[in-house]
Amino acid sequence: MTSINYSDLIPNNVDLAEDRRLQRALENWHPRFKDWWSEMGPAQFQDKDVYLRTAVDVGQEGWAHFGHVQLPDYRWGIFLSEAEPDRKIGFGEFKGEPVWHEVPGEFRSDLRRLIVVQGDTEPASVEQQRYLGQTAPSLYDLRNLFQINVEEGRHLWAMVYLLHGYFGRDGREEADALLERHSGDSNQPRILGAFNEKTSDWLSFLLFTYFTDRDGKYQLGALKESAFDPLSRTCDFMLKEEAYHMFVGASGIGRVIQRTCDLMQEFNTSDVREHGAIDLPTLQKYLNFHFSVSLDLFGSETSTNAANYFSAGLKGRFGESSYSDDHVLNTHSDYLDEIVGSDFITKEYSAITLVNQELRRSYIDDCAKGLRRWNRIISEMGVETVLTLPHEGFNRHVGKFRDYHLNPDGEIVSQAEWDKNKDSYLPSENDREYVVSLMKPVYEPGLMASWIAAPSTGINTQPVEYEYVKM
Repeated sequence: MTSINYSDLIPNNVDLAEDRRLQRALENWHPRFKDWWSEMGPAQFQDKDVYLRTAVDVGQEGWAHFGHVQLPDYRWGIFLSEAEPDRKIGFGEFKGEPVWHEVPGEFRSDLRRLIVVQGDTEPASVEQQRYLGQTAPSLYDLRNLFQINVEEGRHLWAMVYLLHGYFGRDGREEADALLERHSGDSNQPRILGAFNEKTSDWLSFLLFTYFTDRDGKYQLGALKESAFDPLSRTCDFMLKEEAYHMFVGASGIGRVIQRTCDLMQEFNTSDVREHGAIDLPTLQKYLNFHFSVSLDLFGSETSTNAANYFSAGLKGRFGESSYSDDHVLNTHSDYLDEIVGSDFITKEYSAITLVNQELRRSYIDDCAKGLRRWNRIISEMGVETVLTLPHEGFNRHVGKFRDYHLNPDGEIVSQAEWDKNKDSYLPSENDREYVVSLMKPVYEPGLMASWIAAPSTGINTQPVEYEYVKM
């Protein structure tokens, strides 16, 4: 593998200069990407110097450089993790055989679809967050937003490289289409529903990075297991960057909770709205929404497509090697709780048809860890409220629960009861209006908006009051 050369138009460690045809194709796509970034990327901040990290290596140590750079000048590139010598396929019908370095003809369409769906989420989140910089609660948070945005742009490049490099004309057309669809567009929306939702406030952004980017972690982790080695190595490096996105969400919500509890203690009240903060019941409703929307991203609990992807070695389970089964699943069973009539029953299925559900279970367990940390903050402040994840069937629009109404506790309710209580489960219009009303920009180094506490540390050993964005 080559080192990353930042004198190239497209920094890369994939020997791009050795494939002139591919290099020309990507250089032709480059100005289209730049136009998209200008039109759909962060609004009104393209000329500001931002303290960003840039990948300079794919190793475990010292892989990133930090420095101020204007967003349009950020050096997006194509980076794959180091190849694993003699890597073998770890699951499915081809388990134990050498991994593929080219796309097998019989799996060409399915692999392209997996890459396109993953690639479509990357620019979508940038579009959703386009205007958030105008209401940033601090320069620290503004910088974090832009760091996530540029890395989502780089993840788009990662998928576009695979499409151009391995799928010919079809891949080039799909790469162009990634810039033609837009989040929330009525004519050409993004592929997955969660990426067409509005992100109009920072509470939604922080919960998005915690819940929806965590879905990205599990999808990338499943693709990292792929028998198609370039996809596996691409996703492996993307996971390294994705970890910071989830940190922004986890630590950001922790800071929201800290500020709320500080005010509750200071003024001996649970009604912190009059003090310009976000009350815990409202936070719970936002949490309910983002968790349920993110659960839909895993697809239906039972899925023939997911079973076929697993059997073919295209997409595995998160941490595939950690499972103690045979990694083929043809003779294994699993169980699923579902609704029949008005009752829950437990039904047996072939384990291979529940691969989506297995991924979702791992995700739910991971999400719960963050809630335990948030609840520890609340408990240590002497507040009795406990934040909870709603039942996995709550507010679902994909899968076994889509035709039913369940309350957050998992109880089946009627349409009338759902309509009556919906605003106590999910953010009401009044809730959203209130949260949006708090979104006032704070651009003085070290200062924070009224609804969020300061972070405990800055970025890359810099102090919290550092000028992360030069205004």
